[in-house]
Amino acid sequence: MTCVMRVMNLRGVLTLRMLFAVIAITGFEAAIPRAVFAQSAVISDIQVRGNQRVEAETVRNYLTIAVGSPYDAGKADESIQRLFETGLFGDVRIERKGGTVIVVVTENPVVNKVVFEGNKEVEDKTLEGEVQLHARAIFTKAKVQADIQRILDVYQKQGLFAATVEPKLIELEQNRVNLVYEISEGPSTKVQSIHFIGNKAFTDAQLKEAITTTEHNWLSWFKSTDVYDPDRLNLDRELLRQFYLKNGYADAQIVSASADLDRSGKGFFLTFTVEEGDAYTFGDITVTSALEGVTGDELRSSATTLKGNTYDVSKVEKSVEAMTVSLADRGNAFAQVRPKPVRDNAARTIGINYAVENGPKIYIERIDVFGNLRTSDHVIRREFRLSEGDAFNRLLVTRAKQRLQGLGFFKTVDITSQQGSAPDRISLTVNVVEQSTGEVSFGGGYSTAEGVIADISYKERNLMGNGQFLSLTLSGSLTRAQVDFSFTEPRFLDSNVSAGFDVFHKESDYRSTSGYKLRHSGFDVRLGFPLSDELGLSTRYTLARDEVFDVNYAGANNDSKYATAPNSVISGPAWTSALGYTLAYDTRNVKQNPSKGIYLEASQDVAGLGGDVHYLRTVGEARAYYPLADKITLVGRLIGGDVMPWGGHDIRNTDLFFKGGETIRGFGSSGYGPRDATGAALGGELFYAATAEMRFPLPLIPEDIGLGGAVFADAGSLWKASDANTLGNVTSDGVLRSSVGASLTWNSPLGPLRADYAYVLRKDESDQMQSFRFGASTRF
Repeated sequence: MTCVMRVMNLRGVLTLRMLFAVIAITGFEAAIPRAVFAQSAVISDIQVRGNQRVEAETVRNYLTIAVGSPYDAGKADESIQRLFETGLFGDVRIERKGGTVIVVVTENPVVNKVVFEGNKEVEDKTLEGEVQLHARAIFTKAKVQADIQRILDVYQKQGLFAATVEPKLIELEQNRVNLVYEISEGPSTKVQSIHFIGNKAFTDAQLKEAITTTEHNWLSWFKSTDVYDPDRLNLDRELLRQFYLKNGYADAQIVSASADLDRSGKGFFLTFTVEEGDAYTFGDITVTSALEGVTGDELRSSATTLKGNTYDVSKVEKSVEAMTVSLADRGNAFAQVRPKPVRDNAARTIGINYAVENGPKIYIERIDVFGNLRTSDHVIRREFRLSEGDAFNRLLVTRAKQRLQGLGFFKTVDITSQQGSAPDRISLTVNVVEQSTGEVSFGGGYSTAEGVIADISYKERNLMGNGQFLSLTLSGSLTRAQVDFSFTEPRFLDSNVSAGFDVFHKESDYRSTSGYKLRHSGFDVRLGFPLSDELGLSTRYTLARDEVFDVNYAGANNDSKYATAPNSVISGPAWTSALGYTLAYDTRNVKQNPSKGIYLEASQDVAGLGGDVHYLRTVGEARAYYPLADKITLVGRLIGGDVMPWGGHDIRNTDLFFKGGETIRGFGSSGYGPRDATGAALGGELFYAATAEMRFPLPLIPEDIGLGGAVFADAGSLWKASDANTLGNVTSDGVLRSSVGASLTWNSPLGPLRADYAYVLRKDESDQMQSFRFGASTRF
């Protein structure tokens, strides 16, 4: 038995020896499963191959396997992943030969330089600031893809949604590459149309005036506001909400603001969905004070909210600001005013209780401004009603943000606060994103008064980053050539006073109506003073030179015996030195296309402070807008003027009033008023005109086309010609004129256009008629 066992053991030993011989010949993998051997082998050495810039030890530091530990396939895969995550390598693999582990790497190349080709609308400097790959950076495919998306984002903000970017690599020695982004910009993707859903109180045209985005048309070559921009869309959504809150709709919501790209990729269609709710008026206005020595009655005069007026959240904010400033001036720097609405849904009123209380004592340590690459710091800082060292008041900071946004210089404004160097100190950070403030525009059209008209203008609202306004306009027609240059400093000496000047030159052909041409050149200097939110005063000094030439005083009938005009008309060049003012009161809900509110204006100019001309001119105007029904508005207008000589001087023909179809439709240019025996218009020292008009949308026509209608009645007169300007008998002096008619209006890509057809009810036999009048709309 023992012998048998020994033989079997011997055979087992031989069998094992044979097995190891086979293993030696075919290799481990052929005889033992890889996983089994991998877990049992011990790593004796780790070699790194393929590295050029990266040290071998750096590669080993990222491995999860080490010398002396068993080889683990899972940890080897984890090591490969960690090496890829460094971004240093384009390829990594791990091999094993016996107890030696070999790590083979292929290093990512180093970027020698980055080049942009094909970009015309966006400068290299702008793109360089967006991409993350620069010279001496490590090239990776992931970074290239991220940079492509960043470049596309820049182009989409410029309205170029069809742009494409193709990266190209140029290999250099020493594992370096030049990276070239080949850009195909494609056509601009403009805003083709803007629609509103749910608006009943206001027309599409009125709401379009409230937002910054405009529709693209063939005249908007140099505008950027017709380019789709997601940031601008969000701003417009907030502007719409504020518009409704200012006009009594306290519950108004902008449910959505969407942008849909058409199938061709050439244009966006913007849609704003609104829920207006009901309109409210102000209820009882009260002020309660918890401050010692301060009563509500003392602050009530600072409130601009009046019972019975249309609810306006901006007036609530301005009242709170005015009370806060008043309290600070009285030594209550940390006082807070909290408006508490008292709503009466049945009566549709919202009363306001202004609660005055003490706030925490915190001071402003520092105000930092970032993002203003063009706009000067002081233009931003002057919109704050506080500065370093002042008591911190969150309301005044919020109001400063609103004023900065209202400048129109910035796409976005963000103000954040951080803890200062002490618990009672706070630092403010102002981050702004600037936008284009310059605009070149072209216009053209046809007017029955002037024939073909055209103009080109350049406007800059933030001149050299100083917040100043500059405008240059060249305009003309078959009877007029005009150049106007204007400059305005809206915050003269950092105050609320605006200052500016205008330079002008105009040549007009009045031969068909008054028998002469007129050259008018000069300049004026002006100051503007806001007296309240609705009331403003502007003053001016004007120095001008008038020259009458090409005189043919026979007028339209070419009567040769009257070919010589009166001395007062052709007495040579005359200088006018005049001082004047304008006082304006405005409560209209929309300045450009109002449906509610009033506008009052009174102006006077006295000439004779030097110069050759002596007169006192007074003009007054009143307009009222009343909503009769949904989108139907009744408009009333009354205007009148008086110009009178003083100091024993005669008044020149060119300084009188000349009126026609612009005040009483149905009459031609200078179509009514005093005339001499030749039929030439003489002008008058006195005039008045009244208009009643009802405006309404046209039925069965989509509102977004911009067409509207109106019916009207006009009446008025012009009289009292100067005796020095007449040849023969004066006719048509003081006769009442009147007309009725209908109008068609269109908010066209060229701007507002209007066609009027009038039937004259009362006239003088010497008046000149013009039943149809077409041209640029003069909104009133």
